[in-house]
Amino acid sequence: MKPDNVEEIEALLDILPRRLFSNNPDLKDFIEIILDLGKAPEVRFANGSFTLLDVTPVTRDDIEFITTAVGSFTSDNRAGIERTLHRISAIRNRHGSIVGLTLRVGRAIYGTIDIMRDVVESGKNILFLGPPGIGKTTKLRESARVLSEELNKRVIVVDTSNEIAGDGDIPHPGIGRSRRMQVQSPDKQHAVMIEAVENHMPQVIIVDEIGTEAEAQACRTIAERGVQLIATAHGTALENLMSNPTLSDLIGGIQTVILGDEEAKKRGSQKAVLERKAPPTFDILIEIRERDMLAVYLDVAKAVDISLRGRVPRPEIRVRDEKGRINIEKVEEEMVEPTDSEIEEATLEKDRKLTRIYPFGVNRADIERGVKALGLPATTVGKLDEADIILTVKSKAKSSDKIISLAEEHAIPVHVIKKNVSSQVMKFLEFFFRGGQQESEAEALLEVEDAIEQVLKKKKTVEVSPQNSYVRRLQHQKVKEAGLKAESFGDEPKRRLRIYPQ
Repeated sequence: MKPDNVEEIEALLDILPRRLFSNNPDLKDFIEIILDLGKAPEVRFANGSFTLLDVTPVTRDDIEFITTAVGSFTSDNRAGIERTLHRISAIRNRHGSIVGLTLRVGRAIYGTIDIMRDVVESGKNILFLGPPGIGKTTKLRESARVLSEELNKRVIVVDTSNEIAGDGDIPHPGIGRSRRMQVQSPDKQHAVMIEAVENHMPQVIIVDEIGTEAEAQACRTIAERGVQLIATAHGTALENLMSNPTLSDLIGGIQTVILGDEEAKKRGSQKAVLERKAPPTFDILIEIRERDMLAVYLDVAKAVDISLRGRVPRPEIRVRDEKGRINIEKVEEEMVEPTDSEIEEATLEKDRKLTRIYPFGVNRADIERGVKALGLPATTVGKLDEADIILTVKSKAKSSDKIISLAEEHAIPVHVIKKNVSSQVMKFLEFFFRGGQQESEAEALLEVEDAIEQVLKKKKTVEVSPQNSYVRRLQHQKVKEAGLKAESFGDEPKRRLRIYPQ
């Protein structure tokens, strides 16, 4: 459903020189107007474009007429019209003078997220991908309106180019009751994202065009603090993110792992393989393939793992037909094909007793992600009387606090971390479940370096202390760099490296 945009369209047409457009067809449905110095104007529509050949080419006076009407351009060569969603972008010559303009109409279109409303309302972090002009920003704007107005959530829009909420100090009503934070220049977007979380207590943050390493890190920081994040990124498909070293962290990051001979043989693969190195920042990824066709990856971690195994992940396809009906093509649950070693580990897992963790003041999702990433025999519970242990933060573990007295009453041990952040949760899980191993990766790598030195000097086989699979892979890389060979042996949790002389 489209609201009445006539007044906003008129606001854009009013800044155009009358001599260029007074005798031409109705322009109410146009998408862009292109004005380049010395060329005839071009008008672009959704299904094509036409050039105004019946007028003289664009002059410097025409360009000055428009730039005077819209005011100053920002450092990214963009300007707007106050309280509208229109965007005017400039092309400059080598001396800094404007020689071309792209005037893009902005329309607030309601009802665009009905095709994915269940996903937006899920509370999970969502990343949109799609080519320019396909409607990513429109969906961000509508998400902001629905979450703030209809679900009464505290929403902040970080609006770097004023495309989401329009130009001027008063945001466009298309974002509903959301608050808008403007950004002075694109290179400060990541700082404003963090400022939004620290200063304004949002439940949801919405941001357009994640494109730098600093912004990707800001996204992870926001996700760790339990704030829902909805964003767009450069690219059209999941594969674009996987091959982009700057943005791959959004989906967990990709690393090269060197397997030992025994492990590579079990997997039936080469020794150098690609693996995801961390839980994804975004839980759900949506490819906007057409305006009314979405490919939805409801489990980004699984989709990445499947792709790294050389298979093609199958997203859920959602389509709105000509009659407005929404059709969802669900796919059967696709599991990542397990290796022999993974099957063996799963068998051992069944025999282990699950440790039930009751989180108090700690993000439950962080615990569950950490348990899954580390493959631990643990689960979270929602009732204190079901728990084996309590995990809380330092600020809530005072002797006078009720949780401590309840823990004593139920004879449940309490474990404390400094802050409610995922890094602290991961550190606790590794220490609690793998306490027999060395506490830090740095110590493990120093140990393997000393072992390599002994092998080279004494020409004898040397074994190192047991480590988890991730640290063992780092140790394997060190051994290979030294020109030696090593293999992993033993059973978990005492599996360790044995390094051989040349």
